[in-house]
Parts: sequence; structure tokens; C-alpha cells
Amino acid sequence: MTPVRQILVYRFFNDTIYKEYNHGMIIPRPGALDRIARSFRVHPIVALLGPRQCGKTTLAREFIAGESEWTFFDLESATGRRALAAPEEELGRRAGHAVIDEVQRQPAILEALRVLADRPDTSSRYLLLGSASPVLVRGAQETLAGRLGVVNLSGLHLGEITGTSGKRGRQNWRTLWERGGFPRSYLAPDDELSGIWRDDFVNSFLERDIPQLGITTPAEALRRFWTMIAHYHGQVWNAAEFARALGSNRPTARRYLDILSGAFMVRVLPPWIENLKKRQTKSPKIYLRDSGLLHTLLEIPSPDALPGHVKVGASFEGFAIEQVLSHLNPRSAYFWRTQAGAELDLLITHRGKRYGFEVKHSDAPGTTRSMHTAIADLGLEHLWVIYPGTEHYGLREKITALPIGGVPDLFRDISVDRA
Repeated sequence: MTPVRQILVYRFFNDTIYKEYNHGMIIPRPGALDRIARSFRVHPIVALLGPRQCGKTTLAREFIAGESEWTFFDLESATGRRALAAPEEELGRRAGHAVIDEVQRQPAILEALRVLADRPDTSSRYLLLGSASPVLVRGAQETLAGRLGVVNLSGLHLGEITGTSGKRGRQNWRTLWERGGFPRSYLAPDDELSGIWRDDFVNSFLERDIPQLGITTPAEALRRFWTMIAHYHGQVWNAAEFARALGSNRPTARRYLDILSGAFMVRVLPPWIENLKKRQTKSPKIYLRDSGLLHTLLEIPSPDALPGHVKVGASFEGFAIEQVLSHLNPRSAYFWRTQAGAELDLLITHRGKRYGFEVKHSDAPGTTRSMHTAIADLGLEHLWVIYPGTEHYGLREKITALPIGGVPDLFRDISVDRA
């Protein structure tokens, strides 16, 4: 990298210049703000969980903007950690509310919050931000049972970028697919800077974030496993095959998968098992949750190289699934596959009705026997075929071709509770 380019990279990723480039604009995320507010109506403590750098801190500051009774504690800083060295005493003497960022760095805070939340005269509210579900959620479930609401936050999604740029944003979904949903990657001035940010993110995650969670897995071993996941993106998990490639055993391979899944890097999509006569796949499918990180780990040099890559179809499939789940926010999601070859990429259930999604990286998708089998065997209310086109049209009864840019319009077709 030339010295001039190094300066530009430094200037862009410096917070001040980053904000200047984006004209001070923060992409609105009203859906996430609404979920936080609704959760606080039920619980005194809310945990906002998601991968690092996905926008949790920005969202939290937006949530408390103009509210003087809120105090912000950042446990990434030495000052924040010192301030909460005795959390029950510090938080207990405050009459207001508190945001605690990167709370997994001091799990003892959870016990203090349990005591504070149970005080009969308290009206305080606590917003916890965490980038590691194994530490935060497991401890919270044990310590804060009945007192905690959880809101999951992913990277930017189509509804959010469409909200800032109208129809143009709806048509320019490709940038989100190519760069991924991390705000600094998506909003970078050019593709090179976006790629540099993702490279740095991978290194930082392996060398800094994982050790901070108390996980002693060697960074290079986890990098190799993460790269293997990228090459198996969209395929059924095979623990024995991963164990052989790692020169290890199945429990170790599964532990690595749990680490990446718990840190919101990998989605483990479970199979739907129906009491049918047909033999069905019982192992989960694995996806990298962020398409930009997938392209980085696959070493795809530029967006121009993506269409010709062997994993382009799998990449688009994972991207489409993440968009659907980000918008509909179902309580559970599955895939379905029989040993005879019938399959469904995504299955969700809402209010007793089942809805299916197939993803096709083609200009003009049609129906398949597998789709009709899924509708008949699973009793689907409707099935959408998501593709990289622009036209929304019916294919058959209960089957509709849906352009990827039209995923936000699914709210017009299904009333899914996003709470």
C-alpha cells in the first residue's frame, strides 16, 4: 500500500473523518429502536446483542439522545471499568438509568443488576450491549431470569438502506451484498477501503476479541476453521469432515462452530423435522452471516470477480436468507430437505401458518417439483422465490417470484410480529 493510501485509510477509519465522509448522517434504524422500547415496557433490563462494529453503540446513543437521566458506561475503556469496579454500589446510588457497553467484559455486573432490579422502589432501567452471546446470554439467563429482554441486532439490511435512498437504494442492493452489512464496510468511499476494513476486522476478531472472552483457541486454528466455513457456506454441517481437515476430533470442531456462532459470525440453521414417511436431513446448514466477510475469507479480490466465482450462488442464498430474517424477525427459522432431494431453503412459522422461501441466483426463476413437494408436505401458506431481478410476479398458486430488493415488501404480505 502506498503512503498516500495509508493516510487515506487512516483518515477514513478515524471517527471524525468517517463522520465527515457520511455528512454526519446516521442510517436510521427505527425497527431496532422500537424493539428496545417495547422490551423496556416489560423488562427492567434489556440486552442489545450483535457482532462487534454492527452499530450497537450508535443505536444505544440514539436511543438515549436527549435523555439526561441516562449514564453511559463503556467497559472497553479503563475509565468505564474503574467506574463499575463496584457495580452494585455505583449503580445503586444513581437514581437514573444506565447503558453498559461490552458488558461481557465484567460478568459480575449481572449479579449486581439482579439485586438492583429486585428492589421494590426502583424505577431504573439498564441497557446492556454485548457482542458475545455465550458469555452474556448464558450468564443473563441464569442470573436475570424473568428480568431481561433480549434484542438482537445484525448489520445494516435492505429496509434500512432503502429508507435513506428510496427506489435507488432498493435497486442498489448489490453494494450491500458485495460489502456486507457492517456500517463501516458498507459506507466506505470505495471497494478497496471496504476490503481493507474487513481484513482488519477478521484479524482483530481473532487476535483481540476472542481472547477477551477467555477463549484460548489459537487464532490461526480458528482462522483456518472460519475459512473452511466460508468454503462450506450454505452446505449441511459435517463434523467428521471438519475434524479430519483440522486434524482434530468432532467435539473440537463443534466447539469452534459454537464459538463463531455465539459471536454472531456464523448462522447455524437447524433442519425442520416432520413426522413424515420420507427420510429427512437432520444436520444443520451453516452460513457466514455477513456476506462481506464471506467474500473476504473466500479471497474474492473485487466485486467484479464475484459473478464468476464458484460460490456466487451460495453467497446470494445466504445474503437473501439474512435479509428475510432481519426483516421478519421470526422466533425460529429452519431449512428442510429429504433424502429424495426435495428441499426448502428457509421455513418460518407464524401464528400457526408456515411460509417458505427458495433462493435462486438466476434472471428468471421458475417452479420446480421440489417447491410443489414442499408446499404439499409441509402445508405452506405461501412460498416466495427470491432472485436478483426487478420484477415481482406470480409463478403458480401459492408461489411468487420476489426480487431481492423487494424483501422489505414482505410486510405487505405477512403480518409478522417483530417483538
